[in-house]
Amino acid sequence: MGVEGCTKCIKYLLFVFNFIFWLAGGIILGVALWLRHDSQTTNILYLQLGDKQAPNTFYVGIYILIAVGAVMMFVGFLGCYGAIQESQCLLGTFFTCLVILFACEVAAGIWGFVNKDQIAKDVKQFYDQAFQQALETEPNRSNGKAVVKTFHETLDCCGPDTFTATNALLWKSDLCPRKDSILGSFIESPSCHKKIDELFSGKLYLIGIAAIVVAVIMIFEMILSMVLCCGIRNSSVY
Repeated sequence: MGVEGCTKCIKYLLFVFNFIFWLAGGIILGVALWLRHDSQTTNILYLQLGDKQAPNTFYVGIYILIAVGAVMMFVGFLGCYGAIQESQCLLGTFFTCLVILFACEVAAGIWGFVNKDQIAKDVKQFYDQAFQQALETEPNRSNGKAVVKTFHETLDCCGPDTFTATNALLWKSDLCPRKDSILGSFIESPSCHKKIDELFSGKLYLIGIAAIVVAVIMIFEMILSMVLCCGIRNSSVY
């Protein structure tokens, strides 16, 4: 027996929310893939200093986001189909998937909050090591110089925060990107520490906003699916 009255409205409301949830999953998947292949992050996080690879902790969060987006699209489709078919089994499976996905999202959010400062810190330490190596004599200088130049060209920055040396003009002219004039580029180019913070904090805020929006939608869907299941069960009794 089909659901009637108010429960019928909940059925279509749940379908609409699930369709939005499915779209949100597609958007999150697209954003995650964009973050994964963004030229700035890939240019930096694929660098190698001798035998040491650049810190790629940032990519852990991206891979989690890709998995969440893909699962959201599947769960959204399952919820839409279950609502239209008025299937308690499908809606129960949908609710279980939502709970698991919500728990994973909370865990990922905690991980992101704990590591939000550490990600930029690790990248800055990697840059500092390459910068010190770039100032040394051969044979290590060439690799460190290439890494530092990649940072400078990708982020349009020049040098770390706290580096004062008498030969600053020499290493700046050798390592930093040139603009209209050498002197002008020294004054205008921000430090690479600042640019690294801006790069990763901006992307992490984007991930955080997406997680909050999805969490709100998931809470509404869990409530609606429970109400609809109860309505279907009561209708079948009568």
